[in-house]
Amino acid sequence: MSDIFREVDEEVRRDEALKIWEKYQNLVIALAIAIVVATAGYKFWQGNKIKSEQAAGAQYQAALTLAQQGKAEDAAKAFAAMTDSSQEGYKLLARLQVANETAQSDPAAAVKAYDAIAADTSVNPVLQEAARLRAALLVVDAGDMAEIARRLQPLTGDRQPFRNTAREAYGYAALKANDFDLASKLFDAVAQDPEASAAERERMDAMLSYVKANQPAKAP
Repeated sequence: MSDIFREVDEEVRRDEALKIWEKYQNLVIALAIAIVVATAGYKFWQGNKIKSEQAAGAQYQAALTLAQQGKAEDAAKAFAAMTDSSQEGYKLLARLQVANETAQSDPAAAVKAYDAIAADTSVNPVLQEAARLRAALLVVDAGDMAEIARRLQPLTGDRQPFRNTAREAYGYAALKANDFDLASKLFDAVAQDPEASAAERERMDAMLSYVKANQPAKAP
């Protein structure tokens, strides 16, 4: 636990607390892949589509290889070429990957790309929500609290699928803005959520202790 406190303290003092969210950058991609895998059995038996499915898969894998090699610009172009694919699963994967690769060089453009996915009613509702979250996390990095609140607040409700990720990100943003009360409320909401993981609760315990130790005394 002492290591967690030390890490939190160092992150906040360097104004880099939000780096914790880097690990969520592929969240929407993982969800989309799960949907493609879930429908693969159905699509495979459709003989007239087998070859096109295989071609789309190979094209996607080639683009993914470029991304894994750190060639973000080339990868973005390769994925963009797939966004008109007749294979809906890979088309969605490509759209998500274009946004993901674009985020490295042009976060504002990536936010627009994720917003477009979130607004697309043909997209699975869970993936729409995940796209909203990814866009919100990119906005968190910019530090505009009004925009952060507009995007993240709706994602923190008790029935939202990614509520604890949204609460934690919103809490870090509030902490950076010196809104200790809001940060404490959000961190506590995660800690009290029965569906929160043990790791989430441990982080929130550390953050709540940090807030308590560093919150300015209120005027009498």
